[in-house]
This record gives sequence, C-alpha cells and structure tokens, in this order.
Amino acid sequence: MSTTTSDDEETGTKKRYKRRKVAIFFAYCGVGYQGMQKNPGAKTIEGDLEEALYVSGAVPEQDRGVPKRYDWARSARTDKGVSAVGQVVSGRFYIDPPGLVDRLNSNLPSQIRIFGYKRVTASFNAKKFCDRRRYVYLIPVFALDPSCHRDRETVMASLGSGNELVKCLECSERGRKVVGLVGNRKQNLELEAVDVEAGISSNRDSGVTEDVEVSLSKGDDNHLNEESGNDNKGGMNCKTGLETVIPVQEEGTPLNGESVNNSDILEEEKVNGEDKPTNGSRFCYGEKERERFNKILKCFVGTHNFHNFTTRTKAEDPAARRYIISFNANTTLVVEGVEFVKCEVVGQSFMLHQIRKMIGLAVAIMRNCAPESLIDEALQQDVNINVPTAPEVGLYLDECFFTSYNQKWKDHEELSMKAYEKEADEFKMKYIYSHIASTEQKEGTVALWLHSLNHRNYPDLRVINEEAIPNNKSADPKEAITDNKSADPEDATTNNKGADLKEAITDNKSADPEVVTE
Repeated sequence: MSTTTSDDEETGTKKRYKRRKVAIFFAYCGVGYQGMQKNPGAKTIEGDLEEALYVSGAVPEQDRGVPKRYDWARSARTDKGVSAVGQVVSGRFYIDPPGLVDRLNSNLPSQIRIFGYKRVTASFNAKKFCDRRRYVYLIPVFALDPSCHRDRETVMASLGSGNELVKCLECSERGRKVVGLVGNRKQNLELEAVDVEAGISSNRDSGVTEDVEVSLSKGDDNHLNEESGNDNKGGMNCKTGLETVIPVQEEGTPLNGESVNNSDILEEEKVNGEDKPTNGSRFCYGEKERERFNKILKCFVGTHNFHNFTTRTKAEDPAARRYIISFNANTTLVVEGVEFVKCEVVGQSFMLHQIRKMIGLAVAIMRNCAPESLIDEALQQDVNINVPTAPEVGLYLDECFFTSYNQKWKDHEELSMKAYEKEADEFKMKYIYSHIASTEQKEGTVALWLHSLNHRNYPDLRVINEEAIPNNKSADPKEAITDNKSADPEDATTNNKGADLKEAITDNKSADPEVVTE
C-alpha cells in the first residue's frame, strides 16, 4: 500500500476523494506541436494534457509537473506533426467529482479531444500492456504515378523518347532542395538560405511583396501538375473493392487545428463501385495498382531488422528487430478534392521514422525509382541503405490494442475504442483529414518531396539497368548500393530503449513504441 502524501484522501470540510488508476482515451491533431512526449522548452501534447489534468483537479498541486508520482505512461510516442485518433495514457488520478472529461476538454485546445476513461488494474501500464498499434498513412494517389512530379534530371532524360515527361513548373526547382529530407542538413539549410535571399531580392526588384516560399493554392485546377496532364483533383476514381469518398469542402479549411463545420465533411463507402475518372487524368489507383502496392507493402510483414528504417539504432542492436503484423493499402478516400490511398500498418511497436521510411521506399518503388528487391536488401543486417523518409503530415496513430489485458481481466471494462468510434470518426474527419488535405493543397508537401526521389539524393536507389526497373526482375541492388555514410538529417531527440521481442510479446514488455511521425 502506497504511503505517499499525494495519495491521501482530501481532509477538512471538502468531500474526500480517492485516486483511481484509469486509462484515458483521446485524440489530437499534431500540427503546431513538437510531438507527443513532453520535452523541456517545446510545445507538446503531453505538456498540455498534464497541465489540463492539474487544472481540472485530477492531479494535486504537489504532483504538478512530476508525472512519475501518479504513474504516468503513454501507449505510443508520436513525433512532430503526427496526429492520433486512438491514443491512450494511464495514471492514478482523482476522477471525482463527476464530469472529469468535460473539465479536461474545457481546459484543452479544440485540436486535443478527450473521449473518456476506463478503470484499470493497479499494475496497468499503457505502454507495457499495449500488444500492438495501428498507424495510418494517407498518401495522395498522384504520388504513386511514375510520371507525376518527377525530378529535373528524369524529365531531361526523357526528352526524345517515346514517353516524354514535362517539367512541373510549380514545384520542381524548389522541390530539389527540400530542407531536412535529403542530403546533408547543414548544406540544405545553406542552400535554402541562398534561395530565400535570392527570392527576396528578385521580388523587391520586381515590386512583388508576396512570400518567397512555395505556396500552392487550392484553386490550382490541375493540382500541382498542369503541365504533365495529371489532374488528380476531384477524385480520380477507378473500380476498386472498397472506396471511401469525402466531398469537396468549402474555402476556409483550417490548417492549425481550428474547428470546421461537420456538415461540410461526409463519408461514404462504395463496394465494387465504378466511377468515371476525372477528365484529363491518366493514372488511377485501380485493381492493378492496388495489387502491386499491396505486394510491395507485404514485404515488410514479419520480423525483420529495420535498422535502415530508423535513426541512431545500430544494426546489431536487438531493438532494431521489429514485428509487423499487417501492412495494406486497400482503401481510397477523397478529401477536399484530393484523392488519397489509406495505408494501414499494424505492428507490435515502431521505431523513430520507421513507418515514414517504409512508406518512402514503397512509394519510390511504385514510381519506378527502385526495384522491389531493394526492400529485402534494406532489411538485411549487414547492408546500409539511405532510405527516403515520407513527410510527417499524412501519418496518424489510429488505435492501440490491449488484447492480452482484456483476455486476462475479463471482469474489468474492455480497453478499446469501440465506445468512442463515433466521436473518433468525427474528430478524424473534422481535424486530421482536413489538415492533411489542406496542407497538401496549400503547401504541396508531398509534391515537393516527390522531386527529391532521385538517384542524386538517394544513390542507393540506383540500379544498373534503368530499363529493368518497371519489371523489377533483372536489377541487382547489391551492385547498385553504394557505401552511403551520410547521417540521417532528421534529428532523433529520444533514445530507443527496445526490449527483447519475444519477451515483449509474451509478457507485454513491449519495445519502446517510438514512432514515426514526423
């Protein structure tokens, strides 16, 4: 029995309450935050949540800012810009008087929403008792089109061939220098500074006062690629097994977590439905494309060494071995006129940047920048490959699962999102989906990133026989992989403290669920 003063019942004239061990279910839109985990000097989800718990009376004054004193634990640790729909934290809080959820929501910004809480056993820990986690990455359909948003070198090389590519005027030049994604970080920052200074000078000379950074307007009818004839707005719908559609939303879509009218966003599923493709579009995510993409993603399923898909984790480190349960992309959805492919990955735990790098390599293969066999090479312990990292904006934590706990403690409340499905879907469409779509429309985040997928930035993607890439049969990645010793430019601010995989699965002592986020 605990003897700490913070656990004592309230005395005096106030009604006495006891602390209870609970699991709190909530969601958040990660825009504007430096990730989930509390970090001194940074705006984090955890920081805002801890303060809200104190202000709402769930945490006493003496424990304010000291989460260890109330057994604080999180199921997943998302990085900067990554959102969550089914995040779970646990701790010992004062849940009385009734109305804790309402008090918490009133003390939190609208982009963080508490769904509810459930009583758990005294030994429960949201991190250790989480069996698996499901993440979703929304990738625009145009990103899988090999002819869309190609780099300058590829466009020049195609001239005179039977399949010429056209330069993407809106973002190709700027996209070649995306800071923090490729190459040397310091060099990229210097290049970006030069570009900005040159842009300011040019704008001053011409009398233009607009922002020099690329901002792709929502009104671009050809969605970032008018010259190439790949109109991806309006939903390029093909015959698919399952399709989710969200109609176009009106102007004024929030970018920083502001609320929107729920009536503007609707969701409808179509099974075995056939829609007419958008005029001028030549690429769609049909049966053939879906089958190929799922085949690529399936290569990650199982227990592998993912040292090439994270940072600061050596190949010989046991924490580099992770177990992926499933990885598929069967559903498409349309948000504000932009069609996305919904990639769902379920795993026991994930390392920093792991999901974004898996998506990055899968997209590179779909765009014929690398052979499918490169995935097997990247999963080898004795091979070092610089893998591209997809932007963080499309990633979100969908749900955390506590299967073993629920089976063992059947007399307790089931820990799942079933009771909060409606609220979670509303929050997801109102904040997360709208943010992902509006960011792509206004900033062209993925479109710019696609221009960096070339052999200059990622020489390890190169194969000897370029013509063999589409068939993925004759390219030998072993001969193509160079000794790339450049450090990953993205900073990993936390250390990965992985546990033994077998022990994690059987005893619920999971490896550190440090996620991709970005």
